[in-house]
Amino acid sequence: MVCKQVLPLIHNHFDGDITAEEAMELKHHLHSCQDCRRYFRMTEKTEAIVRSLPPAASSPELTQRIMDALPVERKRNVWFRWVKRHPAASVAALFGAIMLWSFLTLWNEDQQLLVKGADLDQVIIQGDTVIIPEGRTIHGDLMVRSGKIQVEGDIKGNLVVVDGTVNLASTAHISGQITRINQAFGWLWFKMNEWLGFFSK
Repeated sequence: MVCKQVLPLIHNHFDGDITAEEAMELKHHLHSCQDCRRYFRMTEKTEAIVRSLPPAASSPELTQRIMDALPVERKRNVWFRWVKRHPAASVAALFGAIMLWSFLTLWNEDQQLLVKGADLDQVIIQGDTVIIPEGRTIHGDLMVRSGKIQVEGDIKGNLVVVDGTVNLASTAHISGQITRINQAFGWLWFKMNEWLGFFSK
């Protein structure tokens, strides 16, 4: 047993909270360690002095004066304690906040027409309008942002329209789903689903 482990046993001994097994360990260590034996004797003397004090010296007034003289413990911030106890959750929350801020910033700043998908050579763009002419086919998903889409041909996939409008002609055929996103949080939800879908493949 090392000295660090003995110090609590010495205090437990004088408090009367020591088990028989701990008392034996303490006795064996004190027999072999001069420093701990010296500390034990000093503590024993201090305990004897405290016990010999008259009752008036240990009155509630004295206790209150001693407590008042102690330095005030600084209250730690609740947020700081939570961060210290849950570092992984704190990093995840910070990452989420940064991602949300960046998505919302991009949503507000990027108002230019954006067309993303396969077979873009089948698409005609006039100003802020994307046209899929009759007789032409887009194979795969198509996303149009900050514009209008006019579908007269076929889309063999999903159509996502972000902050825009969709016009479907009677000749139009879309084999997938049409998703309209007109708010920043809807865009964030769509991007998160897209991201999670990428990792689940």
